[in-house]
Amino acid sequence: MSHSIETLDNFIDGKPAPAATDAVVDVVDPCTGEVRARTCASGPAEVEEAMRAAERAFVSWRRTLPAERQEALLALADALRARTAEFAEAELRDTGSAAAAGEVPLMVDQLRFFAGAARLLNGTAAGEYAAGHTSYVRREPVGVCAQLAPWNFPLLMAVLKSAPAIAAGNTVVLKPAPSTPTSALLLAELAAQFLPPGVLNVICGGDDTGRLMVEHPVPAMVSLTGSVGAGREVARSAADGLKRLHLELGGKTPVIVCADADLDAAVETIVTGGFANAGQDCTAASRVLAADEVYDEFTERLAEAARAVRTGPPSEAGALYGPLNNADQLERVSGFVHRLPEHARVLTGGHRVGDSGYFFAPTVIAGVRQDDEITHEEVFGPVITVQRFTDEEEAIRLANGVSKGLASAVWTRDGARALRLSQALDHGCVWINTHLGFPSEMPHGGFKDSGYGKDLSAYGFEAYTRIKHVMQRF
Repeated sequence: MSHSIETLDNFIDGKPAPAATDAVVDVVDPCTGEVRARTCASGPAEVEEAMRAAERAFVSWRRTLPAERQEALLALADALRARTAEFAEAELRDTGSAAAAGEVPLMVDQLRFFAGAARLLNGTAAGEYAAGHTSYVRREPVGVCAQLAPWNFPLLMAVLKSAPAIAAGNTVVLKPAPSTPTSALLLAELAAQFLPPGVLNVICGGDDTGRLMVEHPVPAMVSLTGSVGAGREVARSAADGLKRLHLELGGKTPVIVCADADLDAAVETIVTGGFANAGQDCTAASRVLAADEVYDEFTERLAEAARAVRTGPPSEAGALYGPLNNADQLERVSGFVHRLPEHARVLTGGHRVGDSGYFFAPTVIAGVRQDDEITHEEVFGPVITVQRFTDEEEAIRLANGVSKGLASAVWTRDGARALRLSQALDHGCVWINTHLGFPSEMPHGGFKDSGYGKDLSAYGFEAYTRIKHVMQRF
């Protein structure tokens, strides 16, 4: 049965912008594997058009009063909230996830937070620090920001990147992932009602488009959320232009389950934190370290809980999560399971579900060791591994013994132990007896190969500013 294929244009300078190039990217429904839309693979002409639009807009936008930027973002937040169902449907079409309706309020909150942050720039008090002179500090916007977003949370990432940049007085050229462009384009269209043309531009394309954006002379800052490999490539591409970088890269989140943990609460939270969004979350509860005293009981309970989890399309009642995003990701997740060493045991799952779409069964793997591939590499799928540790010192060594340091978690009833572990863990976030909490007021970002810079919070806002010292002689 044939179906119409939607064409999605770039959004540049306040309006839809059909591409000059004939090159296209297919947007595939991950629930069926069928092409549902096409976007352009933006080339030099499209990137140039978007960058120059942002550059023109920056001249006036940087001079707007913080109160004016706040008012625009608050209006956008209200409009987004009023169209929750429409944005949730756009996310569903691209990701196969029905969770977006519950996530839109989080994005509205972020818009409101950064709207307020626009009026709360911090700086050193003016004063006399040299005889006969007064000094003060200005915080200014950095300029045009090139932003590259991933496919796992398309709308969330579009808001998370664009809101602080715009609130600080910058202008933005945002590229969503090629497989999930719909909600970002819809956001730009909505924002055009409240922001001047050129403040928020969205262009479509793949890796080549992103490379052109990073190498273009206009952007002063590049922000990427993606893999470690993508982060290294962006850093190399940005080096010649000495562009400021914000890199939020992959994770391999250790979840330490101590002998005194509340196992009922831990299992319930880890299942949700590991399988939600098909495990396509850089902070997913994907790598559990269980104390020797509770290892057997914990793995048995975790596997039992995982067997009760279902995956399926959004129309299927009772499904916790939907498909993986694309065929390559399905192959990648399957490959990790197929390459497991003999000592690792698949307790449940480990296979594709159905013969259409990209569904993968909830999977629990026990008996993994520290030097296994799956211990170090991010699977980005509904796969949870379990390792054993004997004491606190070993738990810290195993948890920190990977190249990534984005997030971590500790399950214990001992407050002193929680404090010791939170200090020792070399990860940008430590959750204690919880998982996946991201209040707008708190920073999110990692250490080591997980990149540098922070999303959310005043830290994430200030990253989009530059500091100027002004000194005046009496």
